[in-house]
Amino acid sequence: MIPYLNKGQGNTLMDNIKDKDSQSNKMIYGSEAMKKLFKVVDRVASTDSSILISGKSGTGKEMIARAIHNKSYRKNKAFTVINCSCLNENTVESELFGHEKGAFTGADRQKIGLLEKANDGTLVLDEIGDLKPKTQTKLLRLLQESEIYRVGGNVPIRLNIRVICSTNKNLAEEVIKGRFREDLYYRINTIAITMPSLSERPEDIPMLLKHFLGQNIQIEKPALTVLTNYSWPGNVRELKNLCERLRILQDGNIIKLNHLPEEILNRKKQSSVFYDPNVTLAELNKMYILNALEHFSSKRAAAKALGITVKTLYNRLHEYGAFKNYSMHSTPIQPSLEA
Repeated sequence: MIPYLNKGQGNTLMDNIKDKDSQSNKMIYGSEAMKKLFKVVDRVASTDSSILISGKSGTGKEMIARAIHNKSYRKNKAFTVINCSCLNENTVESELFGHEKGAFTGADRQKIGLLEKANDGTLVLDEIGDLKPKTQTKLLRLLQESEIYRVGGNVPIRLNIRVICSTNKNLAEEVIKGRFREDLYYRINTIAITMPSLSERPEDIPMLLKHFLGQNIQIEKPALTVLTNYSWPGNVRELKNLCERLRILQDGNIIKLNHLPEEILNRKKQSSVFYDPNVTLAELNKMYILNALEHFSSKRAAAKALGITVKTLYNRLHEYGAFKNYSMHSTPIQPSLEA
């Protein structure tokens, strides 16, 4: 029997309603990566610092947010999750901040927004990178001043909220591209937590399989080997869905190799290492260097990107018989005296 560990507590992260089956939402892990992550969770839970949880979809970002909430002094207060990517662009401000009666056509009564309803509790802004610039500005005011204004209102409303943001985007790059406010990025990024992909913690896969399949279902070693070596692009969410499928479709209580779907059996574990048995290392080096020269406007820039000196680059071009093809570049360069 494959052992598994229970770590932390958890309810469903679809909303802030208590889950009847909290067992299915516990964090299951034994890997060093997750142990280190939970040490951070334990240290930050008692604070009110803003937290940014980054990671690919399906890695469990919201479950970490729930774990932080459950370990905090706000654990008996509201735990509210707002998926920013699902907010209607035309009504987002009213949904988040609420509105006063008569604020716009159709506003026939006062509305309390989601942020106000989350007062005294923990607010999770999922996929924060999808917020529009105007809404980002108003959110920044909440984080800086701890207050909001309802749409159409002129009286500030004080709020006491622990804000946790999550994203599957690289927000630093979004800032550079002008799609995310730099000041908001630094404000929500007081504490940064990065969720490892499931492929980065393969030792947790047998534990998760046992947890999702249940105690009565066993996995034969060949099937377990394939599942452990699979790349899991959908992360824990994909693994959980597979287990549900296997529980429904398999006969008996033993998972065999032929029970696994074709997309897993025929997909080798992804690797960042390129290898073609028909290409020698010398040919690969030549191809890579010539491609770099096509990409950059000067030999000096190409050499710098390749990590070699300009003189070494010249020597390679002479060796390939390609020096004349690249003798003219947009940026004149002087031969380097470096070895």
